Amino acid sequence: MTTPRLPLTLGAATLLLAVNLYGATTARADSGDPSVPPGTEPSASAPVKIDPTDPDLKLPEGATLAEPKVLDIKSVVEDQSGDERREDTNADVMFALQAEVLFSKDSAKLSAAAKARIGAIADEIRKQNPTQVRVFGFTDNLGTSAHGDVLSRQRANAVQGVLDQDLNDPNITFDVRGYGEQYPIADNSTEEGRKKNRRVEVTFPRTES
Repeated sequence: MTTPRLPLTLGAATLLLAVNLYGATTARADSGDPSVPPGTEPSASAPVKIDPTDPDLKLPEGATLAEPKVLDIKSVVEDQSGDERREDTNADVMFALQAEVLFSKDSAKLSAAAKARIGAIADEIRKQNPTQVRVFGFTDNLGTSAHGDVLSRQRANAVQGVLDQDLNDPNITFDVRGYGEQYPIADNSTEEGRKKNRRVEVTFPRTES
C-alpha cells in the first residue's frame, strides 16, 4: 500500500506512513544495472514488542495479533515552484532537484545558481556528518533510453563534483548512478510529469533527530 504525496509549500511538513518495503538492495556505483529502484531500502527501526496477553489490548476471545509491520514515518517538504523537494525518513534525508534548475536543456553543465543550490545541500550533509552520500540522476522518457542513461549519469557526476568540492571530506564515499528514464515519479505522458521525472536526487543517512 502506498500513500499519495501531497505538494507542500516550503516551511510546512506532513507525515506520511508507508509500509516498509522488503527485498531491496543497496545500489553501488558501476556495479551493473540496478534490480530495484533507489530509496526502497528498509529504514525504520524494529517495531515495539507487544505482549499479546496484556488485558488492555482487549482482543476478542480466541483472537491473536497479526505479524507486526514496520512503518516508516516520512516528512515531505516541497517548495512552491516544485523545483526542489526534501524527504526525511527515520533513517535518511533526500533532496530532489529538478533538472531545469540545474542544467540547460540536454546539458550537464551546472549554472552558478545551481551550484549555490547544491552548496545548500552540502550544508545539510555536513550537519548529519554521514560517511556515504548517494547521487542519482534521472530523465524523462523522451529520446533514446541509451541517451537518457548517459545524460542522467553525467548530471549526477556534475552534482557530485560540486558536493565533493564543497564538503572536502575524505571520509565520505559517493555512490553515483545514472538511471535514465527508469523509476519515474510522475506521468511521462504530460510535460508536467516529465519535468518532475527529470531530476537529480541526493540522499544521505540521518544522524540527528
